Amino acid sequence: MVVPGSAPVPPDTTYLASLRAGTERAAASAAPLPSTAAGAPPDVLDAAEAAVEAAGPDLLALSHDLHAHPEEGFAEHRSVQAIADLLARHGVRAEVGVHGLATALRASVSAGDGPTVAVLAEYDALPGIGHGCGHNVIASSAAGAFLGLRAALESGAVGGTALLLGTPAEEGGGGKELMAREGAFDGVDAVVMLHPFSYDVAVQPFLGRRQVRATYTGVAAHASAQPFMGRNALDAVVAGYQGIAMLRQHVPPSDRVHGVVVDGGQRPNVVPERAVSEYYVRSADPATLADLCTRVEAVLVAAAAMTGCGCELEWDAQPAYLPIRANLELAARWTRHQQRRGRTSLPPGVVPESLSGSTDLGNVSVRVPAIHPMVAIAGPDASMHTTGFAAAAASPAGDAGVLDGAVGLALTALDVLADPALLAAVRAEFEAAGGVLDVAEFLA
Repeated sequence: MVVPGSAPVPPDTTYLASLRAGTERAAASAAPLPSTAAGAPPDVLDAAEAAVEAAGPDLLALSHDLHAHPEEGFAEHRSVQAIADLLARHGVRAEVGVHGLATALRASVSAGDGPTVAVLAEYDALPGIGHGCGHNVIASSAAGAFLGLRAALESGAVGGTALLLGTPAEEGGGGKELMAREGAFDGVDAVVMLHPFSYDVAVQPFLGRRQVRATYTGVAAHASAQPFMGRNALDAVVAGYQGIAMLRQHVPPSDRVHGVVVDGGQRPNVVPERAVSEYYVRSADPATLADLCTRVEAVLVAAAAMTGCGCELEWDAQPAYLPIRANLELAARWTRHQQRRGRTSLPPGVVPESLSGSTDLGNVSVRVPAIHPMVAIAGPDASMHTTGFAAAAASPAGDAGVLDGAVGLALTALDVLADPALLAAVRAEFEAAGGVLDVAEFLA
């Protein structure tokens, strides 16, 4: 039976419209991130940009190929091979199956002494949605940036090493963290990558994220004849869910906690002896993330006590994601190079920070100076992880994001290779922000 009026109520768009209007007002008066660094010589930048443009048809073909054949995390065998094949056509050998992951990729080119800069590619897709996060754009722009860097290094105009690292399973699997544990970022001086979005933004906060699964054990009983002999594990899940709902009122605005019931029992006439819930816990700073996790755990444990159930908590079955620590010195160079492509990359604080998710690039950014700028491929109301955003990732706007992003990444990386003063400033900013964070110790 279909109950009349049972369709979901469409969300009101008033608040979204106010966010858009506020962003437009802020963007109109925002000053781009400034940079006084010399960077790479203009002729070197021009040559790298020309190399990206020359590879443009191949890069766009790769983007559309990945989009048409989406693969989920740790299963991106066709996708990573497509990237390796593109590099091979351009005379670059790539290794597939590196740093402990079958679908990770590594390619490098060096010329004399100098720093090492890594460009990161993501290429995993979402179940049921495909490339609803635009990772086909990320992978193709990273490959293009690497080819632009290769052209500059092989010309002898700059010295150093450029790496292309293909990083599997960003959508929950934590490929970058797993690769980091295997030494993928050892000796790397800076990391650059981009992400498609609904705005051009030089720095957009991404929240840290941990996962917790709560398994409650109760006592089964006949739910009608002898309910008093049971201990209801589903009650514990519900109590925990309600406790988390009450907690939300008393956390910072940037914190997020959201969960689902994974197992709520089998039949209504049996008191559930097992029930399971799972939560994502997010926050904008490592310290506030740690505090929020402590508070969430207290709620989940209390739910067991109040219902007379046992409780087992499992944190981070997959690697936790830390907040991104953006490097403003690098972001300012990105901003400048996007200007030559006709894009205005907004500084921090213009686009609402609430429009944020989580990424394992955060785990890299506390080990190595890094940037994760956003490139607009869709309208301001578009949301990642939707079929609409997936369509944008293969649209003309998505193609423009591939080429503009590839140029921006290549030129930013070249500045690091060519300008020792810039690299020193990048390192100084990183150290002032706390230096290298021991991720394993933090999460222990």
